[in-house]
Amino acid sequence: MKTYKFEAFTSDIEKNIRDGIYKPGYKLPSVRHLKKQYHTSISTIQNGYDYLIILGLVTSIPKSGYYVATPSNPKQKNTLQDNPVVRDAIFERNMELITASRGEKKIAEFNVATPGDLMISQKLLLRTMQQVIREKGAGLLRYYPTNGSEDLKTNIIKHAAGYQTRINPKELLITDGALQALYIALSAVCNAGDIVAVESPCVFSILEVIRVLNLKVIEVPVDLVNGFDVDFLKKACQKNKIKAVVITPNFHNPTGLLLADELKKELVNVIQQYDIAAIENDIYGDLNFSGKRPSTLKSYDESGLVITYSSYAKTLAPGIRLGWLSTGKFLKRAEQIKFSMGSTVSPVYQETVNRLLETNSYDRHIRAFRTRLAKNAHFTINLLSAHFPKGTFIVPPSGGYNLWVKMPDYIDMHDFYHQCERIGIKFTPGYTFSFSGMFPNNFRIVFADQYSSLKIKALELLGEAVSV
Repeated sequence: MKTYKFEAFTSDIEKNIRDGIYKPGYKLPSVRHLKKQYHTSISTIQNGYDYLIILGLVTSIPKSGYYVATPSNPKQKNTLQDNPVVRDAIFERNMELITASRGEKKIAEFNVATPGDLMISQKLLLRTMQQVIREKGAGLLRYYPTNGSEDLKTNIIKHAAGYQTRINPKELLITDGALQALYIALSAVCNAGDIVAVESPCVFSILEVIRVLNLKVIEVPVDLVNGFDVDFLKKACQKNKIKAVVITPNFHNPTGLLLADELKKELVNVIQQYDIAAIENDIYGDLNFSGKRPSTLKSYDESGLVITYSSYAKTLAPGIRLGWLSTGKFLKRAEQIKFSMGSTVSPVYQETVNRLLETNSYDRHIRAFRTRLAKNAHFTINLLSAHFPKGTFIVPPSGGYNLWVKMPDYIDMHDFYHQCERIGIKFTPGYTFSFSGMFPNNFRIVFADQYSSLKIKALELLGEAVSV
């Protein structure tokens, strides 16, 4: 029987897939990696992957790589009543990379962008919630106003005024978290097929909302010193009909960079010149490590083209599903979309956050929380610098709780993530932060949890393993 050169590596991959070791959505080794490992040609490796694609075991994502495909014809069904469930393997894999593990928990999960249990003011939140329930009683079981509690909106506006951001109470919507706010904002501004500009790197959740809405994307580079490249956006606007730009100017995820006030003003001038909406994500704005709380794009906007949204899931607790959206000139459409998604947000959450804002408990919590985050950021940078390979590049954040790390080019990233799996560490790989599969040597590490001795040891072991 004739054999082929590519069988040297395809047999191993095929066996791992059929045995369930490689799950659907698993990113397979690159062509260059396999060429080096098996001492063969690029064409042989590509032929091998073509063979696996024909078998239905592998799928190819342009500019991203090869992934284990979702089986289309399961061999067995548990019962005659089972219906096939079709899932997006790439989406499922990316969701796994940014959420906490189910079942067997990893020793060190640095991939989930939420505050850890020990960083949350649990007593403050639970005590406040209990007070609200006692006082409001059965009133919390009724619908609240569609656009949110007026008292809560008043206190959000007062808080924003503290950092020179003026919000019109008539344009403020209370939302079920930040992602719902983003969905409403994009839907209010764009139709399917429209072009939006996004930061690159850009967090997966934002990219997924854009993908679901069938929007086209222009990726704007984030300079690792100055942040969002406003000049690049300006040039893109000259050649394309861009409807909106989605940006996190304050402590960008994943780099933690802060856009300077001069660049914020320049960006507002660009959107006004080309009549495009700026959808501003300010969920990390309260988490500055030093100095005063930074300004927003909205604080420089007189046109109504800036739409700003935020959430309390990042500053209080991930389970507090409450955010807000300042719609600018797009209120009419945004209000309609918000109503179609559910007429009210949890009254308990609204009243709890309102109480925290009006009693200044929120401000006291934030002062302590951001101090702890700053210490964690400094500790993480020192830990990685001491134990990871020479040439590892770390972007020092100005706030938030993300670090953006780039491994040296000579590091085999397939082996790197294999070592992560072996030791029990989870990061978010860089390729999830771009539609085009950029940043293969980068990863994001979240430092919004307390460090245990096991976590510290795990990072030290990983650094030693990949430095050999």
